[in-house]
Formats: sequence, C-alpha cells, structure tokens
Amino acid sequence: MYLALLVIFLQCSELYAQGKVFTFNKVEIRVQPSVKVKNGAPMSIICHADISKTNDFQLKHNFTIFKNGKLVFMTISHKEDARYEIPVARSSDTGDYECTVTADGKKGFSNSIYVWVAGMTKPILTADKKEVSEGEVVKLRCELPEEVPPLEFFFRKIKTNSAPKEKRVPEQNQNFSEVEFPVEEGDNILQFDCFGKRQVRSGWESSQHSNSTLVTVKEPFIKPTLITRPSGNITEGDQIEFECSTEVAQMRGIEIILQKNRTILNSVRNEKSLKYSTVAIQEDSGEYLCKVEQGAVSKATKLNVFVSELFPKPTLSASMTKLDESKDLRLSCNINDFQGANFSIVRKSSTGDILLKNSRVLVIKVNVNDTGSYTCKAEVKGIVKESKRVRINVYAPVSKPTLSVVSGSPEVILGKPLQLICHSVMGTPPITFTFYKGNEIKKNVTNNTYAVFLDEDIGLNDNGAYKCDARNNHSSGVKTSNILNVTVIVPIKGASLGSVPYGEVEVGSDTAFLCSVKEGSWPIDFKFFKKTDHEVLLHEVREYSDRTIWHKKTMKRKDTGTYYCMASNRASVDVRSRPITISVILATWQKGIIAAFVLTAIAGVGALALWWFLRKKKKAKGPSMEMSGSALAPNLTNEKLTRQPSDGNYYSGSGYIEDNENHMKSTDESKGPDLESAEVDYTEVEVSSLDPHRAPEQKGTDTVYSEIRKTNNDSMENRHSRIYGHPDAT
Repeated sequence: MYLALLVIFLQCSELYAQGKVFTFNKVEIRVQPSVKVKNGAPMSIICHADISKTNDFQLKHNFTIFKNGKLVFMTISHKEDARYEIPVARSSDTGDYECTVTADGKKGFSNSIYVWVAGMTKPILTADKKEVSEGEVVKLRCELPEEVPPLEFFFRKIKTNSAPKEKRVPEQNQNFSEVEFPVEEGDNILQFDCFGKRQVRSGWESSQHSNSTLVTVKEPFIKPTLITRPSGNITEGDQIEFECSTEVAQMRGIEIILQKNRTILNSVRNEKSLKYSTVAIQEDSGEYLCKVEQGAVSKATKLNVFVSELFPKPTLSASMTKLDESKDLRLSCNINDFQGANFSIVRKSSTGDILLKNSRVLVIKVNVNDTGSYTCKAEVKGIVKESKRVRINVYAPVSKPTLSVVSGSPEVILGKPLQLICHSVMGTPPITFTFYKGNEIKKNVTNNTYAVFLDEDIGLNDNGAYKCDARNNHSSGVKTSNILNVTVIVPIKGASLGSVPYGEVEVGSDTAFLCSVKEGSWPIDFKFFKKTDHEVLLHEVREYSDRTIWHKKTMKRKDTGTYYCMASNRASVDVRSRPITISVILATWQKGIIAAFVLTAIAGVGALALWWFLRKKKKAKGPSMEMSGSALAPNLTNEKLTRQPSDGNYYSGSGYIEDNENHMKSTDESKGPDLESAEVDYTEVEVSSLDPHRAPEQKGTDTVYSEIRKTNNDSMENRHSRIYGHPDAT
C-alpha cells in the first residue's frame, strides 16, 4: 500500500513540474517621460519582462538595472514590470541604462538605452574679499553642488569698458574649483562670475552663469608725474633736470625709478619724488620713463625729450686706408660750417683711447703696428663729440711661401687624398694663397698665414709638380713657392707564391720559393711564413723588384707543411698570397736501401721457413728408413761417393755386385756445377729379399728413400738406387 502511495506521489510531482514551464520572450527597458529629460524633472526607468507560461502560475522575478555598467537599482517582484524612480533628474543621471531579469534559474537581458538629462544646475560663486588694493589677489570659488565630475569651470574677471578675462580650470575628481585673480593698475570696481561645462555624447553642455560678485579696489598711490627743467628748447650744453613725483597712502616700500631706453638713470626708496640732472647732449633725446612701485603694484609715466644740436659731429679723413709699411699717412679732422672747436686725434685700443695729437691734422710714417681704428674728437662748451672710426691697414710684404705635405712625407698613396699646406712666415694678413697642380689653378684660399689644399684626384701618372702663390695688399705683388714633387705610391696587389720543385720535395734537397706581386711601388718588403699552430716567419727581404726568390737549403721531413708569403710597401697594406703545401718525401737512394732491407728480410724469412719445412719432413720419414735399413744391412754394400775435381765438375763412383750380390745402380752419373746449389738428394733403393722359410719362388720388392745432405762444404750427388733382393742372397 505504501509503495503504491509513493508511486502516485512521484507521478503527481512529475505532472506538477511539467505544468510549470515558462520562457522569456523578451526583456526591454524604457524611460518615462522620454530619453531626454530636463534637469530637475522626475524620471522613471522601467524594466519589463515578456514571459510565456504553460498555465497560470506565479513566478518570482529578480530585476536589476545598471547605469554605465554599474548597479543602480534591484528589486524582487511577482510582477513582470519593475520601476526605478528618480524624483529629480540631474545631469549626473545621464548615461546608458540596461536591465536583467532572473526567474527560476533563467535570465533575460534588455538592450541598452541612452538617457540624457539636459541642462546643469546653476553654479555658486564666492570671493574671499570684498575690498582689495592694487597688487593683491582675489581668490574665487565656483561650485556645482548637484553635479558629478569630471567637470570644467570657467572664471571671468569683468572690467568696465574692456573685454572680460577668463580662466579655465578642469576638475576630474571634485565638483568645485578655486582660482586667484591679481588686481592690476587701473582696476577700480571688479565683477566676477563663473559657469561650468560637462561632456555629453553630443558634445559639451554648459551651465548657467553664476551670481556676480563685486570687489572694490583701493589705490596705494597715484600715477606719477614727470617734468623737465627747462621744459622746452633744450640745446646741447644746457643743464637739464628731471623730476618724478607721486602721492602715496603709505610710504613704506615705495620706490621711484627713472629710465631711458631700458637704462636706469636714477632711483630712490621711501621718497615721494626723484630728481636727476645732466648736461644735455644730442644723444639725450628720446623717451624717458618714471616708474613707481610698491609691492606688486607698478605705475609709470612717459615723457619725450628733444635736445637740439650745438654743432655736428666731426669727420675724420685719411690719405689712404691701405698702405705699405714705411709710407706716410695723413689724418685730418674737420666740422662742416663750424669754427672754434678744439680737435684731437686718437687711436682706439682694447685698453682705451690713445691720444696721438691735439690738432686737426696728423702725419706719420707707418709700420705694421699702426694698423687699427682712428677717430677725432671735437670739444665746444664742454660738449665732446667723436667722429666715426676709420680703419687703417698697414701691410708688410709676404715672404716666399713654403709648400709641404701635411703628413710630412712627400708621398701619397694611390686613391688616397693628398693634403698640402702653403705657409708664409711673414706678411700682413689677410693673405690670399693660390694652389697649382702643374699649370692648373686648383684653389684660392684667403687666410692669415697659411692655407690648406686637399687634392682628392690622385692618378697613377701624376708627377706632382705642385706649387702655391701668396699675396696680400702690399704693392710688392705675388710670391711663388718652390715646386713640390709628390711620389704616388701604388699599393700592393695580387701577391702569389710558388716553389721549385712544387708539391713534393726529397729530403736533403733545396727548394726555391718565388713570391711575386702584380703591381706595387718599390721597394717591396717580402715575408715568407709557414703555418703551424701559430704563424712562423721564415724569411724576410726588401727588394726593388716585383718578385723575390728564397732558397731554402736541405729540406727535412719537419719542413712539410703549408707556406705563404706576404708583401707590403710604403702604402702600409699587407697583401697575403694563397697558401701552398709542400710535402718532404724520402730520397731515391733512401728508398733503395729500405727496399733492399725489406727484400733481404723477406728472403731470410722464406729460407728459414723452407729449412723448417724440410727438416720437419726428414724427421717424419726417418723411422721408415731405419726399418728398411735394418732388414737389408747384411746384404747391402755401401757405396761411397767420391768427389774428384775435374774442370769444376763432380763425379760419382759406382759399384756392382754380381751373381748372388745385390745390384745398386746410379741413376745420375754426373750433375755438373748445379750440384753445388742442391740442398737435399733423394735415393731410391729396391730391395729383394729371400725368405728362408718360404719357397725360393716367392719374392718381395720394397722401396726405401734416403736423404743425403751436404755437410761441411762437401758435395754429394743425388742418387736414386734400386736394390733388388736376389733369391740366393744370404
């Protein structure tokens, strides 16, 4: 029964679960009254979930609303709508809104919607002072209390009959800003205001202007006055007096300054007025400035003064401005249409004026030291005027120039530039130097005592022949140097190494190494090297030729290796040849000795092997011979071999046993001289024996071989004898 109830319960639960099926059709977000809302108006953000269900059942919805990705509202409801109310919309509520809805593990997302709260709140401006003095500052504060940074603040200083001065201050982290404005001369009643800006999607949005703030300015002193005595018709030589004065509220820190063309003429402190006097000259004409300063406040007054000329400046004239030394120079000074002046002629120097003569005219015989600037001065009623400077140049003649190579050696490497210097020991500068290559002018240089010429066009066939001229303004004219011949050094090219014999050299023989170059100026330094684990210099020599031969005596086996040569000349470029390999081998007679020694050794080994072989064979046949000999001993007749010299030949004797005796026959009767080279002789013996226990008709034939050797230089014949056993032998 319980099991049946459990089954029924499970089936009912499954049916109930199958009956709560739903799905999100759409989640949307909208704004009321619209996506653009006026600042301060109410605004609602509504999130709506469109859901389909299998039947009518309640769902719990979790609504979340985001602004610019940040959570601003969240609620749980059985309804399919959620509302985010903003009673007073501000510009900070501008942004992108979106919402999500979660129900029973399922989630739906809305699209994003942009809401713009148009307009900004009015800023509030405050000033730290209502009354200031010139030179002080006014500190202002502008605030947008209901706005959210980042913001930009704009402050304005408004003066009557002038354009406002504006300052911009960006603020990234606060909704207020502060700024200081200096109070300048002429500021009386000042008006300040401010406004703010913020950036929206469509651009910049500005707030209203703030309330205006008024600031009153007090003057610490009045603008100064500047006068002269006499006030007009001032002539050179007259005494002129300047006076600058002002009215101040507080004397402490007051300063009065008199200037002309940025030059301070006089100044006083803690005084109401300043006076300055001088004897007027024409250069005193111009604009004068009286300035009064106290702290940061400065006020000035300008005055133009004109001084009439008493007499014009004198004029200095010279008989010549460029002349040779020891010539006469005449200097004269005069003033057009004026008489009665006192004249003096002076020479200018770095240490001051040098008085030459109190007169209108000066005549001197000049030398080089008289070169310089001269003026004349005229004095009337204490007024001194000076003429313009006249430059006098006295010239000494140039000496004969010397031409040399800057490097010191009159040589140049082919392809390298040649630098020449032309120098004159004496002569008043400037001196003009002219360089020649052959008869062609290459360069003109004006300098003091020397000039440098760079010839970059050096050819193989250049023969040098350089020279230079020197001249100045002296009347003596041009001086010419001696001709300089420059040697062109051709660098080494194409070094090569050879040898005779080449490749293989016998021990004890000589080898000739030939090192040569394709081109290069003489002398040439040749060096011969052998390559080992380091470079070994074997021989070096200097030759006035493009090749050299080095004879190396008595080559040894250790001289085998790789050789190369190196060539260089005054171009200081080492040129290396390709390496060659030399192998030192044995001489022919050495090879013969070695071959003879080897053949002798081989022959000895062969003879020893043959002797050993034959000896071993003899030992193997010895027992067989002894057995046959013992059977035949009673019946045999030994035959001695005798050697008789006759014409260098050897002869053998023979014996015969008749009838019942055994017969021994010699197969070789004379061997001649070849017997001397025989080592082993063989003898064939046939033996016939009679068995006393058998019938006489029964015969046996045995063959016995015996070895006969040479001993102690005695020659023996090779014999093959047959011994036949006779039936009657005993």
